[in-house]
Amino acid sequence: MGLGIRTYRPLVAGARHMVSSGHYLATAAGFRILEQGGNATDAGVAAGIAINVTLPQWTNFGGVAPVIIHDAARGETVSISGLGRWPKGASIEYFERRHGGDLPGGVLRSVTPAAADAWLTALRLYGTMSFEQVVTPALELAEQGFPIPATLQSALARTGDALIGDADGDGRWPSTAAVFFPGGRRPGVGEMLVQKDLARTFRRLIEVEQAHAAGGREGAIQAARDFFYTGEIAEEMARFNQEQGGFLTMDDLAAFSVGVERPPSIDYKGVEVYACGPWCQGPVNLQTLQILEGFDLRGMGHNSVEYAHTVMESLKLAFSDRDTYYGDPDFVAVPLAGLLSKAYAAERREAIHPERATPEMPLPGDPWPHMGMPSGNGHRGRPEVLAGGLPADTSYACVVDRWGNAFSATPSDNIGTSPIVPGLGFIVSSRGSQSWLDPEHPSALAPGKRPRLTPNPALAMRDGRVMMPFGTPGGDVQPQSMVQLFLNVVEFGMDVQQAVEAPRFSTWSFPNSFWPHAYNPGLVGVEGRIGSQVAEGLSRMGHKVEVWDDFTPRMGCLCAVQADPDTGRRSGGADPRRDGYAMGR
Repeated sequence: MGLGIRTYRPLVAGARHMVSSGHYLATAAGFRILEQGGNATDAGVAAGIAINVTLPQWTNFGGVAPVIIHDAARGETVSISGLGRWPKGASIEYFERRHGGDLPGGVLRSVTPAAADAWLTALRLYGTMSFEQVVTPALELAEQGFPIPATLQSALARTGDALIGDADGDGRWPSTAAVFFPGGRRPGVGEMLVQKDLARTFRRLIEVEQAHAAGGREGAIQAARDFFYTGEIAEEMARFNQEQGGFLTMDDLAAFSVGVERPPSIDYKGVEVYACGPWCQGPVNLQTLQILEGFDLRGMGHNSVEYAHTVMESLKLAFSDRDTYYGDPDFVAVPLAGLLSKAYAAERREAIHPERATPEMPLPGDPWPHMGMPSGNGHRGRPEVLAGGLPADTSYACVVDRWGNAFSATPSDNIGTSPIVPGLGFIVSSRGSQSWLDPEHPSALAPGKRPRLTPNPALAMRDGRVMMPFGTPGGDVQPQSMVQLFLNVVEFGMDVQQAVEAPRFSTWSFPNSFWPHAYNPGLVGVEGRIGSQVAEGLSRMGHKVEVWDDFTPRMGCLCAVQADPDTGRRSGGADPRRDGYAMGR
């Protein structure tokens, strides 16, 4: 037992397979597929699509879904860039001219939906089952309904007034209200949520798959995927988006596809940690761990003042580089090899004062010389202070199967950000909200460009074998909670449930990833369980400390599966901060 951390849930352990996700019914869906003989990707896709049904306040089938997969038989570890692109008709100039430099919510933020392609591509390349088999649990949940939990009911209550409208029914998005507020009434806890149109979309894709079954499993799945992006479903998406004033066209949808690539990784004391590329914030995990590797974290003591300060100051440095360098590598030269080099990490480590907090976002480093190149883009000044909230949507799912395969995915986009397409039951991804309208920013809006995404799954390996897929929702808190989970396991010897439940802290001294990119220099959030002495000590160092609830969902919903390749044991951890659960045998 690591450090005697008290947990409120038992460690879920088994010897065959394990799944953990952000919703208990999605976890059950993944487990069902594993019990039917599916592999980690089959089960992960099943859980991910089930999350799209059960967590509409956090994720969507028309949203985003970055994925990391390890295929043991092939010895491959890959990422799938489940992130859409801006339509060709979008431009900074349009928003400057028509909206005074604002980026209005709704369809004007639409990028090409990517989750469907990510799920189907993962299944086609690394799964063993048909789309019909893996989507069946989600189809049943959408078609037959499921009891609304308190978390979903609370989210619907917060968005209800805008969606339902006034007494005349003049709501913001009638198509969304029709699904989640039938008859203009807010549903209560325990009432059944039925999503008939989403179920019909699944059935239409199944019908296409069945019609192409003679071409083999992979060809049939590809046909279903193409029907979504070039067939009738695409036509319905594009037509509705344009009717609502959006930019999305059939050409944008037909030109889109997710990428399958080798993910960046680092070595942390013999553990290889993988993240998705700089089209998302995944490398923040890697940069932060590279910096922290040079400190005696165990000697500091878990969640001590010195430890929390050191971790947050390291995160600040990585976030500063994120703001300066990260962007769609198809459009921006990202010095990733330099950013992830140990020499650069050592250089950045020297910028941390052991007893004084950086009062604002640190200035970025210069990674280019660590790639043998002259200084390039970057060296931007510090941002101006901008008030705003801390958005925290998204969910997560991970699986380790009996063959040593792993699946790690972070789906997102929610019904409060864009209207549901009538007849389809899902939204068109609104991830344009994570772009900038500053043309000098590496994540500036451009036609065909991907916004810089917050969702970012991770995977830890040791000696070429799966050690732990892990991830969380939470916007900009994601890499912060993920780094703490990883250190809880690797540095402090916690089991995975202890590592998930341990109290957490966070820094917000950087521009938020969501428009309008709020910036709160020096702000720190700590869970109350960390203790007043630590909060007071951080305040004396110059951190602007806010004490949050003991198990606040603002810190995300970590899920992870820890695998012991020597014993075959699989242990699942799931976060009580939201609706996460693990299951295995």
